[in-house]
Amino acid sequence: MPTKLLIVGGVAGGASTATRARRLSEDAEIILFERGEYVSFANCGLPYYIGNEIKDRDDLLVTTVELLQDRFNIDVRIFNEVTDIDKANKQVTVRNVKTNETYTESYDKLVLCPGGQPIKPPFEGIDLDSIFTLWTIPDSDRIKAYVDEKNPQSAVVIGCGFIGLEMAENLMAMGMDVTMVEMLNQVMPPLDFEMASIVHGHIHDHGCRLHLGDAVDSFHKKGDKTVVKTKGGSELECDMVILSIGVRPNNELGKSAGLDMGERGGIQTNEHMLTSDPDIYAAGDVVEVKDFVNGKPAMIPLAGPANKQGRIVADNVFGKNSAFKGTQGSSVVKVFDMTVALTGNNEKILKRFGIPYLKSYTQSGSHASYYPGAQMMNVKLLFAPDDGKVLGAQIVGMEGVDKRVDVIATAIRAGMTVFDLEEIELAYAPPYSSAKDPVNMAAFVAANMLRGDVKNIYWDEVDDLTDEVLLDVRDNEEVEMHPVIGNAIHIPLNSLRKRLGELDKSKTYITYCAMGLRGYIAYRMMVQNGFKVKNMSGGYNLYFAPKIDLTAPVQRPDTMVEYAADCFDNFDFEVNASGVPCPGPIMKLAKKMKEMNDGQVLKIIATDAGFSKDVPGWCNKTGNELISLTSEKGEYLALIKKGKGGAQAAPAKPVAVKQDLGDIKIDFEVNASGVPCPGPIMKLAKKMKEMEPGQVLSIVASDVGFSRDVPGWCTKTGHELLTLTSEKGMYTALIRKGK
Repeated sequence: MPTKLLIVGGVAGGASTATRARRLSEDAEIILFERGEYVSFANCGLPYYIGNEIKDRDDLLVTTVELLQDRFNIDVRIFNEVTDIDKANKQVTVRNVKTNETYTESYDKLVLCPGGQPIKPPFEGIDLDSIFTLWTIPDSDRIKAYVDEKNPQSAVVIGCGFIGLEMAENLMAMGMDVTMVEMLNQVMPPLDFEMASIVHGHIHDHGCRLHLGDAVDSFHKKGDKTVVKTKGGSELECDMVILSIGVRPNNELGKSAGLDMGERGGIQTNEHMLTSDPDIYAAGDVVEVKDFVNGKPAMIPLAGPANKQGRIVADNVFGKNSAFKGTQGSSVVKVFDMTVALTGNNEKILKRFGIPYLKSYTQSGSHASYYPGAQMMNVKLLFAPDDGKVLGAQIVGMEGVDKRVDVIATAIRAGMTVFDLEEIELAYAPPYSSAKDPVNMAAFVAANMLRGDVKNIYWDEVDDLTDEVLLDVRDNEEVEMHPVIGNAIHIPLNSLRKRLGELDKSKTYITYCAMGLRGYIAYRMMVQNGFKVKNMSGGYNLYFAPKIDLTAPVQRPDTMVEYAADCFDNFDFEVNASGVPCPGPIMKLAKKMKEMNDGQVLKIIATDAGFSKDVPGWCNKTGNELISLTSEKGEYLALIKKGKGGAQAAPAKPVAVKQDLGDIKIDFEVNASGVPCPGPIMKLAKKMKEMEPGQVLSIVASDVGFSRDVPGWCTKTGHELLTLTSEKGMYTALIRKGK
């Protein structure tokens, strides 16, 4: 007798089970029930469809009812919901969603793949028509229809997991102002806090507000606005809300059938995906899985494992002995220009289960720094202190993050150690990697720790130091840009050997640089000269990443508008600082400027986001003119004209170009207080594009550089500076738009 196989639910687990089953058995009777309209779709692509990155809705359909019927001879019944399981008689009850009629269907084997659904707590106001979740194609249809009809200008995204981050980016791409609310103190809970802090800075730099460590209390309407009230007392007004606070398994069928359930509501299965009933299997987001690294039960709703589980179910139904050995949570997400990826366990999980571990931090370029376009990535590696077995990794960066995390994911699956990763041979050519790949570099640092070549201290231990002495070995130019930590002694690494006599061997020194490498070199130099030393792993950059002020005013990258469009083709020198971590780009810039004559223009490209923050202040300080600063796909391009002698320019005196303005009408106002230069000019340029000739704008700024910049900008762009005044550190300009 042919096997009769019933599958409840499509998408990843169910569709994979069905197609694999048909490939294994041509005569099996296979029926797939799906209570919705779409049997298999790419729910991971939904945020990008809403943001118009994916243009065609049909591209989201992984497979169709017609294809499953015609190619695989599968009886697909959409709009049919399985409501009950009769284990004794091996039959299910099915309800036709459209007609409400019910019927029964017998089975030899039953597979439960009902997936999960977004968590939607019973908050006051949760059912307002401006509040949405995103999980299915109909969800995306509702959101797009609302956007088309209401033209919302602002949104609050609640929850900073994968979907929340992707939705925030795509809503901003549509022109909305976005605030993200998260009850935890960080985005992306699978990341450790310091790695998430790097992401915080990137999100903030892209003009998205982060409201962390505060939970939602309720929702209510205030006129046309929706107000999100938090337990901390904040009231956030917006035009729409995306609720993305997590997923729960659709476990109702399993519960009512008396199947064994896990603590977090997932259906329990063995390694063959068989439930506590010998004829019922389960796969996908509804099942509890084994964490591959620590062996504990876990709920990890990811598409990759769901597809593999479906295949394994079909194998076992038709006599093949296949096993699912666990999930390690390998995942990757795009956050604006940044890529964030992880695999294995993080520190929080390892601590929870009392698993011993060590950690290392490295920063490496995506490819050889001398080849244009290299971008930095931050790598955190977790490994066992006894044998160096790799336990987990987190990588935050731009280009090349995904392939590095895949290498480490493979290493974890193979039970490899950091010593293995030292020796692993990866493909190299300058456009793609470095001779020492970022994976090799992370392993070198970890292996050094296990071999006793270095003793480390970490970012969260520095502020608790008492008797130890911090030793900053960065270059002089770096310290000028970013001062030492606390009362640290500063001796540049290249001078350290000659100046060891200035240090006290009775004290313990904590060496640090920007990222950790030079600190390590200083460590090796000092311990071999009889000093007691530890190195700050991750360096200055990692120490300050968690200290970013997320309450500071945000500024969208599209305000980085260069206001002399023809300047990109008119420059005398070019500097490539891609792949060079800060403050390296500023140092390369300063070196080249010394070779230039007054009035000559330099074009510089950098990939470290810190450059965009440093270069305006450096230009103001050195008396050079920042002509433009733009950002695109993780690259920052600046055009700088050399000033006279490089001396700091004197602040402009407040001027009154026209005293007798009468009752002039002000058509627009721009508030640029708290925005560092050239931000005020960029905001001014953006607003001017929206104005008609003859209209007048008032702009207020607090950066003294604005008073120097705005007269020249008006002359260059053909606008009329009516007045420029200063009072108590605030600079106010009235400007009439020219023709």
